Amino acid sequence: MIGSRLLTELDIARLREQFPVLNQQVNGRDLVYLDNAATSQKPRAVINALVDYYTGYNANIHRGIHTLAEKATKTYEQTRETAKQFINAATTEEIIFTRGVTEGINLVASSYAKVFLTKGDEIIISGLEHHSNIVPWQLACGSNGASIKVIPVKDNGTLDIEAYKALLSNKTKLVAVNHASNSLGTINPVKEIIDLAHEVGAVVLIDGAQSGAHLPIDVQALDCDFYCLSAHKMYGPTGTGILYGKKALLEKMPPYHGGGEMIKEVSFEKTTYNDLPYKFEAGTPNIADVVAFHYAMTFILETGREVMAAHEHDLLVYATERISQLKGVKIYGTGAEKLSVVSFTVDGIHPFDIGQMLDARGIAVRTGHHCTQPLMDRFKIEGTVRASFAIYNTRKEVDQLVEALERVINFMK
Repeated sequence: MIGSRLLTELDIARLREQFPVLNQQVNGRDLVYLDNAATSQKPRAVINALVDYYTGYNANIHRGIHTLAEKATKTYEQTRETAKQFINAATTEEIIFTRGVTEGINLVASSYAKVFLTKGDEIIISGLEHHSNIVPWQLACGSNGASIKVIPVKDNGTLDIEAYKALLSNKTKLVAVNHASNSLGTINPVKEIIDLAHEVGAVVLIDGAQSGAHLPIDVQALDCDFYCLSAHKMYGPTGTGILYGKKALLEKMPPYHGGGEMIKEVSFEKTTYNDLPYKFEAGTPNIADVVAFHYAMTFILETGREVMAAHEHDLLVYATERISQLKGVKIYGTGAEKLSVVSFTVDGIHPFDIGQMLDARGIAVRTGHHCTQPLMDRFKIEGTVRASFAIYNTRKEVDQLVEALERVINFMK
C-alpha cells in the first residue's frame, strides 16, 4: 500500500508499468484509455496467472487426486478465500463463482425470485439500473405473477429515497439496486436502502459491478442478502465473478444449473445436491480466470482502496471542472457522491460522432445508452459520452481528452 496521500507522477508511472496494454499507440497516438466502467485493463500479475495455469498445472479441479489436479484445486479455492476477505463474508460457503454480475443476478432471479415470490408480490428496482438488473426480474415476474416497482431518479441523477419509502409495503419481497450507476457514477445509499427493505421483510440484492474496483465492500456491515461482482471491472479477467449470498438463503434455494459437481448422489430416480457453495457451481468452471481473479483482488488490496479512491476522485473533480467549461456540454449525474465517471452530451453533436473522432486521436471512451435505456429515456436523450477513470489514468490524459473535445466541438460546429 502506497499510503493515504495522493499519488505522485512517479507512483502512477510505476503503476502503469504493470499494465502492458497501455504501452501502445492507437491511430498513431499514445492510447488514452477512459472506458474503465465497461472493463478495466489487467496488470501483469493477472496475465501471468493465466499463463502459469495453462503452462504449469492445467487440470480439472475437485475430482482429481494427481498433483496437477490438486494444485489447480488449491489455487482455485484460494480465490474463494480471497473473495471472502475482500467483501468480508462470514464464510467461503457464501461465495459462489459465476460468469459475472449478470449471471449472479440471473441466478437469484431464477433460484430465489421465481421460486419464492408469487402473484401479488412486488420487486423494487431503481431507475438507475443496468439492463442486467432489469430483465432478469421481468423474466421472473413473467413466470410467478409478481410485479416490478421502480424508484424514480432525480434531475441530478440520484435516487428519490422518499419515493422509495412510499413504494415499500408488505407486498415488497425483494429489492435490487446497484451500488453505483454505470452511466452516471452516482453512488447509492445502499445501507439505508437495505435497512428500509428489511423493515418490511424484503431481501436485498446489490449489483456491485461498478463498486468492486472503487469502493470498500463489507457485506456483513451492509447486511445485504446478495451481492454481485464482476472480475473484469476489477482489473481481473473476463467471464468470472462472484455472487455472495447469506448462507441461510442459499441453503433453501434450489440449484440454478444441473450437472457434475453440484451433486452428492445421482440415480435415475433421484438426485441429492452438494453442499454450499458447490450446489450452484455445476460443470467444469472457468478455472484459469478464477485463479487469476485472486491476483486482481490482491492488486486492489495491495495498492489500497483508499489510495485508489483518492486518486480517482481527484481525476473526477478535475475532469468535471474542465469538461463543464466546454461550449454546449451538459453533464449528467451531478450528485455529491460519485464514482470517477463523467457522462455528458454536446449540443448538436451525436455521442457516436464524438466517440469516433476521439478514437481517431487514440482516446477510448464509451458512447450510447450504456445498457441503461430507461435512464436515458428519463433524461430524454439517446445516450451520452462517458469517460470513466481508473488508478492508472492521469490528469495529463484528462487534458488530452479536453483538448480533443474542443477540437471536435469546433470542427462540428
